Amino acid sequence: MSEPRVDKEFYDLKDWQLAAYCAAMSERMFPNFALFARLMEFGELAKMRQILDGVWDHLNNSGAKMNFDVQLDNVEANMPDLDKFDMYGASPALDAIVALFSTLNTVLSADAGEVLNVSNMSRESVATFIEMNADDQISDEELVRYINTHDLMIQEDDFHADIIEILQDDLPRREALAELRELAHNGGYSNLGICDSE
Repeated sequence: MSEPRVDKEFYDLKDWQLAAYCAAMSERMFPNFALFARLMEFGELAKMRQILDGVWDHLNNSGAKMNFDVQLDNVEANMPDLDKFDMYGASPALDAIVALFSTLNTVLSADAGEVLNVSNMSRESVATFIEMNADDQISDEELVRYINTHDLMIQEDDFHADIIEILQDDLPRREALAELRELAHNGGYSNLGICDSE
């Protein structure tokens, strides 16, 4: 899980910073949902993208206003039912939409605990993906070491630390958000290294 030091810094964030942290996590995970939605012809991909863009606009105090209370229902309706999809991709897609749902909740009422849950969920999603591709003959101890030293997990941990660093850097709000969004976009690649390029 997250380092205690990071957790403490996390609870020191202002309300808009918590929402920005959550938005960054959602942005990073979004390609996992986008690829699943496109391949399975599931849900409203364009609408989910519009809602996440609306969060960034809201944080920047720019663009059309969005009713986030109403959008919660739209986001919830796009959560894949894991019982209906017998494939791995449904799980990270669900995580991405749960993160977006939590992002909207955080915009409406900032809760460090909820944002921390999203942070941990992203890390667990990466760990599960790495474990799925690991040699099933290795010991539990070797598996833990393999997960923690895997490039994807190192990138994940660096991403979390970079978000905190940007938010604590006393940058003007608009500048901090621009840096966060670019960092989270990650060239179009998700926390699992997935890119939804048609």
